[in-house]
Amino acid sequence: MSLSVKSVLEGTEKAFLMLIALFTVVAMGQEVFHLLELRRVELKDLLLMFIYAEVLGMLGAFYASHRIPITIPLFIAMTALARLIILQGKEADPSILLYESGAILLIAMACWVIGRIRPQE
Repeated sequence: MSLSVKSVLEGTEKAFLMLIALFTVVAMGQEVFHLLELRRVELKDLLLMFIYAEVLGMLGAFYASHRIPITIPLFIAMTALARLIILQGKEADPSILLYESGAILLIAMACWVIGRIRPQE
């Protein structure tokens, strides 16, 4: 009985991961078409495309090793925070900018620590 529950859970997990991959590719395609319509690419657009690429990389890493390296979601978080800072523009509250940049610094320090304590694979 427990084996069948495990199989159902693993199958559900794989189905959702495939759905995430599909939606990520669709979102990337929509973003590319949007940029082609505008005929202009900005830094915020590149950061969004990088986030999509990292999500696909995280899914690829999972299928290759059946685990997700902790640094990949941390890189995605840093990129998302950087994009948020860019989107807020100059009119944003400076204290919010300090909090967000501090969060990026903390995540970067966590990546550095993880890289130092984990054996390189």
